[in-house]
Amino acid sequence: MRKLAVLVVFLLALGGCDANTPLFEVKAVAAGVPSLAPFFAEDSGLGRDARVRSRPVPSGLQQGDTPGLYGGTEQPKICDVERLKRFLTAPRNAGKARAWAAALELRTDRIPGYLDRLTPVLLRHDTLALNHDYKKGKAVPFRALLQAGIAVLVDEKGLPSVKCSCGNPLRPFEGDTSRISVTFEDGNEKWQGYDRSEVVVVRPASRELERIALVDVEDAERGIQRPVGTTGEADSDFDATKRRAVPRLAGTTFAEASRRLSDAGLAVAYGGEGLPPDRARVVSTEPGAGAELPFGAYVTVRVATTPPALPAPPAGSGTPTSAGPTGVRPTEAGPTSGGPTSGAPTSGGATSQEPPSQRPRSSTAPSSGPSSSSAAPPGSGSPGSGSPATSAAPPRSSAPPATTSSPPTDTGTDTPPKATGEPPRTPSPPPQTTSSPPRATSPPPQTSGSPPQTTSSPPPATTTPASSATP
Repeated sequence: MRKLAVLVVFLLALGGCDANTPLFEVKAVAAGVPSLAPFFAEDSGLGRDARVRSRPVPSGLQQGDTPGLYGGTEQPKICDVERLKRFLTAPRNAGKARAWAAALELRTDRIPGYLDRLTPVLLRHDTLALNHDYKKGKAVPFRALLQAGIAVLVDEKGLPSVKCSCGNPLRPFEGDTSRISVTFEDGNEKWQGYDRSEVVVVRPASRELERIALVDVEDAERGIQRPVGTTGEADSDFDATKRRAVPRLAGTTFAEASRRLSDAGLAVAYGGEGLPPDRARVVSTEPGAGAELPFGAYVTVRVATTPPALPAPPAGSGTPTSAGPTGVRPTEAGPTSGGPTSGAPTSGGATSQEPPSQRPRSSTAPSSGPSSSSAAPPGSGSPGSGSPATSAAPPRSSAPPATTSSPPTDTGTDTPPKATGEPPRTPSPPPQTTSSPPRATSPPPQTSGSPPQTTSSPPPATTTPASSATP
C-alpha cells in the first residue's frame, strides 16, 4: 500500500510538471481582417486576400518549394509591390523603413532590391509565422496563425516574408508546434474549417527557386507557373490534372530527392520528427518509382539511419586489428615479422614512446594482456592481441625490419653466428635485447637455418584479445 501511494505521488508530480510547461501563445490573423497596428494603411489597397479553405497535409512541416503549397488567381495583382517600395523609400517614412528593415535583418538601402526578389502568392494552408506590428516606432514581433487565403510575399526559398495587405514583415515560426495556444480576438473570429491538425510551418527550400508552381484557388485544375520576382504578368498555365511519374530516388540524398520531386510537380512527405538532414540517404519511397500521381500529390520518403563511423585503419596497414591470429604473440623477428606493422594499427599517440614490444620478455605471460585487450574497442587504436605490449602499439617509424626472417644481432657475450649460416648454439636462455629495435643500417647475418628461439611460451589459452571480433 505504501509503494502504491509513492507511485501515485510520483505520477502526479510528473503530470504537474507537464501541465506547467508553458504554451506558445499564438494570435489568429483572419483573412480580410485589418491589422490594429499596421506598417501600411490597410484601406489603401496594397494587398487583397481571398476566400480559401485550408487543405489537409500529411506533415506540418512544408518546404518552400512544395508544388501547390501556395495559390494564385487569374487576377495577378494580389499585392502591389511597387507601391510598397515607394512607401518604404519615401523620406517621410524613414522611421518605419528602419523598423521594417530591422525586422528582416536588412539595411534600409537594400529594401528596393529585396522587394524586387519577392513573389506574391496566396496561402492555401493555415500557416504559422512570426508577424510584426508597428508600435511606438518599432517592429514588435508576435507569433501568428495566418488563415489560408491571406496574400503574402515569399522570398527565393519560398518563405513568407511580407503580409501584403498591411506590409507587415514576416519571419519563420520557431517553437514546438504541438504546444501552441491559438487565441481568436480583435475581430479575428474562429474561421470555418479551422483544424489545428492542418496547421503548417514553412521551412526554406534547399535551393533558390526560379519559379513557383501555384494552384488556381478558384480552379484547382489550373496550375500557374510564376517566375520568382514577378507579380503575375509573366505567368504561364499548365494542366494540374496531368499525372506525373514518381522518379527513382533510392540512393540519392534527401535534398536531391526533394528537388527531383519538386521538378516533377510532386510533394515530399516524411513520417519522422521534423525533416531529415539534407545529406540523409534515401532508401525507398512510397509509392515507388514509376507510380503516376496528380500534381501536388505527396510521396513519402524514407531515409537510412546513419551508423556511427568506424575509425579508418592507419596508413600502411595491411589489415585491421581483427585480422591478427587469436592468442598468438608476435616475435621481434620471426617468420611473421610483418605483425608489428600490419597486425596492429599505430597508437595515434606520441611517436617518441619506446616500443613496448621490444622490452625484455619474461618466461611467464604478462598479466596486462587481458586488461589491455579490454581497454578499448576494436579499431580504437589500442593493441588488439595478447602481445606483451601493454600501453600502445610500436610506432611505425621505429619498427624493426619487416623483410628479414633472421633475428637481430646478438648484443651479449656469446659467440656470434658463423658466416656459414649456422645458428649460434646457446645452452642458456636467449640474450636480452636492447630497449630499441636494431637499426636498419646494420644488416643481420645471413643464415640458412632456423632462427634461435627468442620467445618464451605462448600466453595461456584463456587470454583472448578483444580485437578478434569484427569491428
